[in-house]
Amino acid sequence: MKNKLTIISRFGMAAIAVGSICFLDPAAAQLPFGRSHKGGPSPAATEKGKKGGNLSAKDKSFMMKAAKGGMMEVEWGKLAAEKGQNADVKKFGNRMVTDHSKANNELMALAKEEGVTLPAEKAGGKWKSDKDYMDMMVKDHEGDLAEFQDEAKNGSDPDLKKFADKYSKVVKKHLDLAKEVHGNLK
Repeated sequence: MKNKLTIISRFGMAAIAVGSICFLDPAAAQLPFGRSHKGGPSPAATEKGKKGGNLSAKDKSFMMKAAKGGMMEVEWGKLAAEKGQNADVKKFGNRMVTDHSKANNELMALAKEEGVTLPAEKAGGKWKSDKDYMDMMVKDHEGDLAEFQDEAKNGSDPDLKKFADKYSKVVKKHLDLAKEVHGNLK
């Protein structure tokens, strides 16, 4: 009987010890992946999410201008597609909606990654004529091209530079197309 009591008491002690260890830090089992026991991000998680807040003022300014310009292009493109008289103007407007919506989505994702809040969308302007719209598109894309090329060349954030380089090529195509459509208007 003494052997049974010894075995039971040793087994009980072991169970209590294991149980105590399990209950020492019950919250540790519930920590999300990449978190340390101290509540902050783990060093590996910190490396992955290090980007936020590291943009230069020039990079942030470019992001804001690109966001405002991109949203304006989409809104005016919708107006051109709806109210334009010339088929090429309507087609150009539709292309602005498609291409700038894609660029805007990429820019919003990059801004979120960088911790930058972009301006909200604004309503479109008042439609005057195909010629006024195409005049605006030529001037706007000339300015945009210079800004995108400058950011691609002189920006400090590699991801933003890559974005600017990619879309400077798109803006150049838009400018060439805008000049062509503008030249064909009577």
